[in-house]
Amino acid sequence: MTDLSFQLYSARNFTPLEAFLPKLAALGYTQVEGYGGLYADAAGLAANLKQNNLTMPTGHFGLTQLQDTASALKIAETLGMKTLYCPHIGVEGRSTDESKWIELAETLSGLVETFKAEGHGFGWHNHDFEFVPTTSGRTPMEILLDTATNIEWEADVAWIARGNANPNDWFDKYGSRITAVHVKDLAPAGQLADEDGWADVGFGTLNWDSLIKDVTAKTQAKYFVAEHDNPADAERFASRSIATAKKWK
Repeated sequence: MTDLSFQLYSARNFTPLEAFLPKLAALGYTQVEGYGGLYADAAGLAANLKQNNLTMPTGHFGLTQLQDTASALKIAETLGMKTLYCPHIGVEGRSTDESKWIELAETLSGLVETFKAEGHGFGWHNHDFEFVPTTSGRTPMEILLDTATNIEWEADVAWIARGNANPNDWFDKYGSRITAVHVKDLAPAGQLADEDGWADVGFGTLNWDSLIKDVTAKTQAKYFVAEHDNPADAERFASRSIATAKKWK
């Protein structure tokens, strides 16, 4: 396994970012993952990362940001990103049948060629709604990957589990498409409601000691990104999660 990265979205409520980055570096992080709200001053962000010996090999970009490909490429180049992932689609872009998912897949398939031509990887990042079958019986995740055969997948393992799917089944079927994973954990049922039911990595219900072996054996993941969607204490989450990951090396 490579070094654990940190999705900066996890620290969005703990500003300023300039004060949080040194804490990540002190804990042993060398990589972070960006998200759309951080890119307004990409040059300033790049300078802050460099000052703390951090790199940003991956980043999340909303679909609208990605469709402005020239701007997205400039951001990626400024921050030294290798791979861009589209992280979400709103309810207006979803459908109970296959139609909007096929439309989204075709859009993503077109975008990947643009980014690939400039030397960048490009893919999709899942939540749980991609695992709810459409009226045809196929899930949105299958539709996206089977229609857009040229995109990569950043598999958010805890969201797969929250979508009532077995992560290993998806590793087995699409492992060759998975180039990154979100290392994330679920709290026991009814616990940590104030943190939306998420847990620090290694402190929840997912068996990450086993899962990390499955990920490394069955997928092409190069990036392992710690994320918590709503931590009460981002530094606690960062500290406990990297301590768990260090046991895997």
